[in-house]
Amino acid sequence: MTRLSILDLAPIVAGGNAREALRNTIDLARRAEAAGYHRYWLAEHHLTPGVASSAPAVLIGAVAAATSRIRVGSGAVQLGHQTALAVVEQFGTLEALHAGRIDLGLGRSGQRAKEMRAEAPPPPPPTESKVVDGLLIPPPFSFASIAKSPIFRLWASLLQQPGAESPDFAEQVDDIQALIAGTYRSAEGLEAHAQPGEGADLEIWVLGSSGGQSAQVAGERGLPFAANYHVSPASVLEAVEGYRDAFKPSEILSAPYVMVSADVVVAGSDAEARRIAEPYGLWVRSIRTGAGAIPFPTPEEAAAYAWTPEDRALVADRLDTQFVGSPQTVTERLRVLRDATGADELLVTTITHDHADRVRSNELLAAAWH
Repeated sequence: MTRLSILDLAPIVAGGNAREALRNTIDLARRAEAAGYHRYWLAEHHLTPGVASSAPAVLIGAVAAATSRIRVGSGAVQLGHQTALAVVEQFGTLEALHAGRIDLGLGRSGQRAKEMRAEAPPPPPPTESKVVDGLLIPPPFSFASIAKSPIFRLWASLLQQPGAESPDFAEQVDDIQALIAGTYRSAEGLEAHAQPGEGADLEIWVLGSSGGQSAQVAGERGLPFAANYHVSPASVLEAVEGYRDAFKPSEILSAPYVMVSADVVVAGSDAEARRIAEPYGLWVRSIRTGAGAIPFPTPEEAAAYAWTPEDRALVADRLDTQFVGSPQTVTERLRVLRDATGADELLVTTITHDHADRVRSNELLAAAWH
């Protein structure tokens, strides 16, 4: 049976606050462990009113301390904002405290933002949605306009020291692996040893949204790869294909290992699931207009919003690829995602206004899947 895992953003809901969101994350993780999920990952998002998961290493420690068996990790550390040594020391500390349970997921998010600001590529030409092996592949969405917004530049300036330049992503991954292995040498031949960190039993992952550098780095180093259907559904097949084409067996993996993410809301019926999932479109709209994720609205607030055709077009790919419905409806669609991508594992992320609905969604899905 294909494993199920969870990605949590620690969402802040309308009328709530970060303290409540973090408490809900701890509760959700405990319940996910009881329901049989394989791993529980925490995202890294900054300066967004609707997300409390801004310091994943800290939150991973809290989740790992509140559970006993489930693997806990990052989905993903934004390497554009941190040094390799800082990451290894943070996660080495976590692994020393929770041996054999910590995943280190690595992403290019901070570096991709810099590239988008510098290049400002034009939006891709319009394309049509297509269905591949039963899986909907929508047209790509361009983030170019968001990357050029003043608020986006402010975020970037607050996340990095003035004048700092991030190393190449591949170099950072190599440095992280060398520091963990105890084989790090500088260009001058000097050694460096991270404590904690050296010798840590960390499961290293690379996360990616396309068949570009992230997929190439994961494949060439024989690392497991997490492909992003829930944020970039247009390029998920390209991502997994790029990873598999680049894969070289390593001491870690003899064959490619792929996990694919999906936005999921499960309820007792299709109608009830659609009702509690309705705020998702308004939430995605807030992200794609450059304002950052708003506190997750109530279903009533979402139902009252006056949508324009432009609004609908802005979020169509995310709404069309969200998995919403009864346990039977969602499991059938997740099996299509698994089969179309060849996923070895699925990573589900669920946001609802009512925490009880999110808990119930995860429990219903786990029971139906197993």
